[in-house]
Amino acid sequence: MSTELSAAPMPDTVEAIGTQYLTFMLAGEQYGLNILQVQEIRGWEHVTRIPNAPEYVKGVINLRGTIVPVLDLRSRFKLHAEPYTKETVVIVVRAAGKVAERSLGLVVDAVSDVLVAQDNDVISTPDFGANVPTENIVGLVNQDGNMVMLLDVASLHEHRGDDTGAEAG
Repeated sequence: MSTELSAAPMPDTVEAIGTQYLTFMLAGEQYGLNILQVQEIRGWEHVTRIPNAPEYVKGVINLRGTIVPVLDLRSRFKLHAEPYTKETVVIVVRAAGKVAERSLGLVVDAVSDVLVAQDNDVISTPDFGANVPTENIVGLVNQDGNMVMLLDVASLHEHRGDDTGAEAG
């Protein structure tokens, strides 16, 4: 028997794989989602509105028997609203909730590409102070000179107290 065949794992192969992120555009900026959380990408379609839901909750869709809330990320991040176009899509993701995993639909301007990033390429989210909430961003990665914000899917549907603002009264 030869012991030469039982070599250590090839680090170059492992490093070349990295973590894959589906990147998309939102108000001219690139964002990314861990591709393992993405279920599917759908064109924009009519949703059923939910009364008294926060403005960023566009409604729900029936996805093969599962009711899926659809969130407009432009509205969720308080970005300038734009009319939906033929490039507007809904990215259906799986998000770990407090009790169970659930599906969410995220309305974005357009899907871009798949980005492969090594853990050491991901930069921690900088602390901007209390006036700039960053709880939805898990890190940043540089792709061809552009910063891509990596999102925390689980935090996107959590209701913040400031979402209702002056509309309550």
